[in-house]
Formats: sequence, structure tokens, C-alpha cells
Amino acid sequence: MAAKKKTVFACTSCGGESAKWYGKCPACGEWDTLKEIEATPEPAAASHSLGLPAGIAAVPQALPDISTEDEIRFPTGLTELDRVLGGGAVRGSLVLIGGEPGIGKSTLMLQISESLAKQGRVLYASGEESRRQLKLRADRLSVTSDQVFLLSETSLEHVLGAVEKTKPSVLVVDSIQTIYRAGNVAAPGNLAQIRECTMALLRLAKSTGIIVFIVGHVNKEGEIAGPKILEHMVDCVLYFEGEQQNAYRILRAAKNRFGSTNEIGVFEMATTGLVQVPNPSAALLAGRPSGVPGSCITCSMEGTRPILAEIQALVSPTSFGNPRRMASGIDYNRAMLLLAVLEKRAGLLVSSADVYINVVGGLRIDEPAADLATVVALASSVRDRPVCEDTVIFGEVGLTGELRRVSGLEQRFAEAARLSIGRCVCPSMGAMPISVPKGLEVVRVSNIREAIDVCLQDSSL
Repeated sequence: MAAKKKTVFACTSCGGESAKWYGKCPACGEWDTLKEIEATPEPAAASHSLGLPAGIAAVPQALPDISTEDEIRFPTGLTELDRVLGGGAVRGSLVLIGGEPGIGKSTLMLQISESLAKQGRVLYASGEESRRQLKLRADRLSVTSDQVFLLSETSLEHVLGAVEKTKPSVLVVDSIQTIYRAGNVAAPGNLAQIRECTMALLRLAKSTGIIVFIVGHVNKEGEIAGPKILEHMVDCVLYFEGEQQNAYRILRAAKNRFGSTNEIGVFEMATTGLVQVPNPSAALLAGRPSGVPGSCITCSMEGTRPILAEIQALVSPTSFGNPRRMASGIDYNRAMLLLAVLEKRAGLLVSSADVYINVVGGLRIDEPAADLATVVALASSVRDRPVCEDTVIFGEVGLTGELRRVSGLEQRFAEAARLSIGRCVCPSMGAMPISVPKGLEVVRVSNIREAIDVCLQDSSL
């Protein structure tokens, strides 16, 4: 007697499956979208084994016997991208690049294809643009290598067929939300499709050693659409930060199995593509106004790289009962905490004023070392007195107004001296004997009241 076929109910909107029928999909909330389909049989366990043919089980190996010498890195042609990747693209890795539409993801992928083509063939599969559109962008970016192959396709099976035919060393899929797998009832971009297509690309990368780059869109919350399942599956997650109106782009690693997640790469969008910014401190401080209250310089450590950035603050009295608060480039909740500390410990009334805080250049600072510079910028705006232009300020602020020591003092001092900064204001708590570059004056303070007095008393210099 033939076995009865098992059926499930699949949602035509989100692709979710259910063992029984519902009028309303439990996953997406849409009505009358569950349709009965034949359940997909579970694949054999051996088919999930990465790099092994079906029917061959993986054999455990002792830790000392495992060699890591075959980890081959390829330079991408962009030093800033290599820095974020941890030294270059690793053979057999799956890298996800996300960002806002128009931020430069596709431009970056096509731009590095010219350099990666020197290591082998590059297959660029786009589900959003035609080959003619890709060719026009390639001409603008001066990508002329005959080892770069362009494919306009949305079917995963056709993309894998092209990989089998061209045998590339690098595969670029732009974007993963447009790729679909035949047999899956879900629409392209659905969670089920994204998960299945990404898993197939992961098996391809691990079994063949191909470097796979996949481009992912972001949702309204700024996270890669998927949602977080993509980040768990891939080896490296890179985020493009910045605004389309701003020339600078920040490439940051949110996950990296082959390197640090603290490094960033700085690029500038030009007509010829993304241009590397080897000296981001000078670029971010370019055009800084002179003698204007509410502006000061801080030094933030992005991995091993110290970066000088300008923090601006505007405190303006308001006649409305609910003052407005806005923070760009720093955490909003952290900014509100600093406002409370400033009013309670320094005696500056800001509760009845509109407050705006901005980090110039599109840079986002997450470390607490920018606390003191933010407080000083706010105090400068309240008192309407400018901070000395030749001063760099950094330090973590506690709830009692005390200043905590930060790491990387030598690197911060060296970066300030390199840009001809004459003075650094930093916490005195936990001070250690550290070499100070010649010509740099280090002023140590213990609380925010003392720091404000030091930074504003000689603003006329």
C-alpha cells in the first residue's frame, strides 16, 4: 500500500508553514493566505555535510592535527576594505554587505572585481540590473578585466549553473532579496527564500573554496532584511553607514570570523566610485568653523585606528512646554544621560531648552570616551563661549560627574600630535606613566565641572 503523502499549509504572502489551516496566517497576520501544498521531504542528513559528497559522513579530527595554513587571503584592491575584513578576503568565506539603498554597496562590489579578477574569474550575478546597466557602471568605474563575467539572473539554480560553467574564484550576488529557489512557494525576498538561498550559497563557498559576497538590503530599523538569520549564517557582516547627501561612507564589521569587528573603513563617494580616505581625521575636521560656541574635537578609537571627530551641540531656550531633543552620531539615550549629569553636577540648566547634538561627517561614535567632549560642547553652547580650537577632549563621564579613564591613550595622543593639536584634556583617574609626544600638553581633570572650566576659561586664545 502506497504511503500517504504528507501535506502542510503554506502562506502565499510570507512563506510560513503550518500543520493545520487558519483563516489568518499566524506569522504575518494576513487573511486567507494559507494554501494546502505537499510537504517537502526532509533531505538526507549527508546532504548537509559541507564539502563532502552525499553518503560520506564527517570524521572527527583532533584539534592539534587540524592545519590552518590553507587559509588564503586575497587583497581586494582597497586597503580600507582589507582592514575591515581582517587583511583581505578569505578563500571559502561568505561575506554579507548591507546598507541603505544608494549607499554604495553595488559600486563597491563591482569596483573590487577588477582587483579580485587577478586571482581568478569573478562572476557578478545581479537580480536588480541588466547586463547593460552593469556594463555602464563598470565603464564609469574603469572595470575592464576580461575575467569579470556579468550575469543578470534571479533564479538560484541558474546562478549555480553559471558557477559550474565559468568556475569563478569569486561570486557576487546582488542582492540576496531578489534571488529565489524553484520549488519554494514563497516570493523572492521572503524569509524562507532568503534562508534557503543563503544556505545553498554557504554550502557552495565551503565545498568549493569560492569567495561569495552577497548584498543585502536593510529594513526601516536599519537592520539587514531577513532579519537576523542572515547574520548567523554568514562568516562576515559588513555595514555601510552614512547618508546619501554626505560624501563620506563608513564601512563597519558587525561580525567577522576571520578578524576583528572593531575596525572601520572610510570612503568618499566620487563620480569615479568609492575613493579611500587614508587620513579620516583630517577629512572629518576639514571646514571646521573657528571661534564658534558648541563645537569641540574628540578622539575616538575605531579598532586600532584613532580618529579625530568634531562634536557640535546647540542648546536653545524654548517657549514650549516639551523641549525637543535630537542626537545624531551618538546614542540618544546616552545623550539624555549626559544632559541630566550636566544639569545636576555642573549646575547648567538645560531642562527647559531644545538640545541638538551632531557628530560631523556622518561618523557614529559608540564608545564612552566621547562623553566628556559632548558635555563640554553642551556647556560651550549654554555659556555661549567657544572651546579653544587647539584642544582635543575625551573621557568617560559617570553619574556623579566624575571622569573615568579610557583605553588607548598613547594612540590618541599620537593622533592629536600628528594633526598639530597642542592640548589634550583627559581624565586624571587611574593615570599611568605614558609617553607624551613632544609639543603636546596634557591636562588631566577629575570631574566635568573642572573640565568645563579648563576648556572654556582660555577660549579667547
